[in-house]
Amino acid sequence: MPPRRSHKKSRAGCRRCKTRKIKCDEVHPRCGNCLKHGVACDFEHPELAESLAIPDTPATAASPSFCDSPATSRPPPTPEMAANAPLKIYRHLDPPPISPTSKNNRMMELRLLHHYTTITCKTLLIADPMSEAIFRDTVPSLAFTGANFLADAILAVSALHLRSAQPHDQALVRASHAYMASSLSEYSTSLSKGINETNAEALFLTATLIAFQSTASRIFMREDGGDTKDRTGGYALPISWFHSFQGIKTIVATSWQWLRNSGIVVPIIQSQPALDLNMSSQGSTFFGNLLDGMEEELAAQDPDDSTRDKSRQAYQHAVAVLNWAHKIPLTGAPIVFLATVSRRYMELLQARRPRALAILACFFGLLKSLDSVWWLKGIARREVMGILSLFDPDDQEWWPRLQWPVRMAVYDGDIIPPDVWGADWTGGISLLAQSNQTGGGFISHIELLSQMASAMQTMPNVPAETMVDAAYTTAEGQISSQEGVSPILAHDLVHGLGQGLDPNQAYQSLLHIPPLD
Repeated sequence: MPPRRSHKKSRAGCRRCKTRKIKCDEVHPRCGNCLKHGVACDFEHPELAESLAIPDTPATAASPSFCDSPATSRPPPTPEMAANAPLKIYRHLDPPPISPTSKNNRMMELRLLHHYTTITCKTLLIADPMSEAIFRDTVPSLAFTGANFLADAILAVSALHLRSAQPHDQALVRASHAYMASSLSEYSTSLSKGINETNAEALFLTATLIAFQSTASRIFMREDGGDTKDRTGGYALPISWFHSFQGIKTIVATSWQWLRNSGIVVPIIQSQPALDLNMSSQGSTFFGNLLDGMEEELAAQDPDDSTRDKSRQAYQHAVAVLNWAHKIPLTGAPIVFLATVSRRYMELLQARRPRALAILACFFGLLKSLDSVWWLKGIARREVMGILSLFDPDDQEWWPRLQWPVRMAVYDGDIIPPDVWGADWTGGISLLAQSNQTGGGFISHIELLSQMASAMQTMPNVPAETMVDAAYTTAEGQISSQEGVSPILAHDLVHGLGQGLDPNQAYQSLLHIPPLD
């Protein structure tokens, strides 16, 4: 056997190469292995190695991909998956939790907490003083009771907010990723152990902050080494946004027995604009043309009756939400779209059906009215233009229907005039005030879900798939019998509860929501 070739051993390699037990080429400012895998190298930030560098945690190592993939490539997201949807961004830089023993880090935490309580808490699209006070005072106090995942989420969102004004501050870059990675890890662990009376409020608030962070982080993806392109180099749909905001809905649905009397959660939910959907005369509504030709399309693409019905309802409900939000600009109404669209719509979107893409483009057009909000700034222009790149330039069917979102995307003024927006903003504000005076809101819809639980508990013991279908049918009948609730809205409410859950989990969630007292 020939003698082994001699080689020079070195202990000067980067920490990541040492952890992986591979040879480091010691190239500065970023070694070859770290450059190849697109991850941070502590040669770039030597101070990071001492205070931040620890091995990947199982929660971040096993988290699902942030980018989208075909709907059939993975099961519907669970609450844990919804929580982990933004993790690819944080795993990409791999910043571990910040050491509490560092004096600099203690000062950073004080800086972030002060910024959150004085500024950031006012920028979360909270419409009333009570909810603002909850996010300013009550949320930090709740975090201090031992909800570390909530505390880290607060610091992460605050760091990202500061970073939006100071994009080149590397300390803020590291802090925003490190604290969110830590929050997501503990949040996922808590969800896996189960939601209960003691953690339901903190989990709801953490899910809310994760959703804000997930949305805002897309602004910085290129700077962070990520990209808004898919594997083919084209525009990547922001599917993680849907997962994050529907994660909030999943938390509410599965813990309503404890949240229904919460002095923290109920005011926040009730402060949102009342969801008032008009499912009739869609053709005469502002976005009604998005449904033109739908029946012919579904007959050709969805030959199965059941699938065709689900697709029709998914499109109709999504357009109804757009029409509702368009009437009340300058509010958080457009964000409701992310949380309320059906699972079938998301499947159609991931399949890149032109109708689903056009609906999404109009949603981003609506966000132009919120362009002054830091975590939504520039989103309308960037995302609408990205969606346009997915259409054939010679597509005469859809380009005329995309004119409105394009007009919104390129508009440069602070106040959008009625002839550009397509409605009078003052009238929309009056409509919002009138709607809120009626006492309607999301709470009533959640209570409707609670009312159907007792009837489902008496259902016979049948195979899970059949049981779920029957449960949904029974629930839809009960909800649609309520005054002013359409069958399509009933379908969305029932199936919306299952957003992010597999069918059996959705059914079990329904069973554990107690009926009204």
